[in-house]
Amino acid sequence: MIRFFNGKVLTFRDGLQLTEDEVWVDGARICRVGPPAEQPPAFEWEIDLRGDLLMPGFKNAHTHSAMTFCRSLADDVPLQPWLYEQIFPLEARLTPERVYAFTRLAILEYLSSGVTAAFDMYYHPDMGAQACIDSGFRYVFCGMAGSAEEAETRYTHFNSLHPLISLIPGVHAEYTVSAEELRYTADLVHRHRCPFYAHNSETALETVECIQRHGMTPTALFDSLGLFDYGGGGYHCVYLSDDDMEIFRRRGLYVVTCPASNAKLASGIAPLTRYQCAGIPIALGTDGASSNNALDMFREMYLACVLQKLRNGDAASGEAAAVLTAACSGGAHAMGLPDCDSIAPGKQADLIVIDLSRPNMRPIINIPKNLVYSGSKENVRLTMVAGQVRYENGEFFIGIDPETLYRQVESEVEKMRAE
Repeated sequence: MIRFFNGKVLTFRDGLQLTEDEVWVDGARICRVGPPAEQPPAFEWEIDLRGDLLMPGFKNAHTHSAMTFCRSLADDVPLQPWLYEQIFPLEARLTPERVYAFTRLAILEYLSSGVTAAFDMYYHPDMGAQACIDSGFRYVFCGMAGSAEEAETRYTHFNSLHPLISLIPGVHAEYTVSAEELRYTADLVHRHRCPFYAHNSETALETVECIQRHGMTPTALFDSLGLFDYGGGGYHCVYLSDDDMEIFRRRGLYVVTCPASNAKLASGIAPLTRYQCAGIPIALGTDGASSNNALDMFREMYLACVLQKLRNGDAASGEAAAVLTAACSGGAHAMGLPDCDSIAPGKQADLIVIDLSRPNMRPIINIPKNLVYSGSKENVRLTMVAGQVRYENGEFFIGIDPETLYRQVESEVEKMRAE
């Protein structure tokens, strides 16, 4: 067993209340949260927090991990030409081996910024999953591909592959899939009674063109096909109509907002305050490194808050506590990971330690607000996934030397550009 002691704990069980409990981990799960025991058992490892903060890890609820290969290769371009003229041609040069290496690079960035799980959508998912298994990182894949038979096989395969791996059905977006793919995905959703996700209303143009094609918005189209009958949500959701919002509220769908990507591509600012007031749950994602360009949840939290204030002309909008909850607990539920949402006995030991001794965390007045408004990845002291420490004090424990991985990634990117 592992014992965390002598620090502060943000459990997310009763809001954002702080305690000074000890947290014990047995295997992959938390087994005890409470005051020091009078007769504690023998521990394999004791981690002295030294006054620092223990909390659940961040959940990156929308990303394309392997897109680390085009970080800073296609910047300062609007969304549609960025996607069709820059990104898609580069992606045509991807191989399974490249996806594996580029995903492992993303995992280093996730771990060093306190992310313990990613909701990923990308090519060659088997290689993305293998990169996560080899790194000890939690991965939820979203997407279906090929025929109906292949979709069923993929769903079963990923949901029985490994304890760290799972799959939720989804499509890239209304404008990139066929009517047939939407139909067989809806059939799969109903057979397995599972949620559904897609890029949804990311830009005004996407929404207008969907109405021209189908006479309804992407949200209404997906709902008309029964894709939301068992929950799910949408990525980005910058331009939901009032009727769309009612569908999201009624179905309990998650808006997964990606403020940095939406700002960088000038797609817009999702009206998160309106969504929250309507009772729509929120989660946060970074999107891929090609459109962000970082995979940093601290930056997403900050932008989610301050852009709401700017959008609404109201400094009371974008309340920090709600955004921090969305980044940790909300993301866990959006991703189908209810055992990763809080610190409590029986929950997964997906934990991070935040260094409160750094200058940006002092004075200690309101820790949750400090995390959102002044926190950064420099404050992440330790990241644990399923009871295993994968990052601590600048060192990675994922089965590969970072410098070796960096050289491999640089070599592959050079080859792709030459091709």
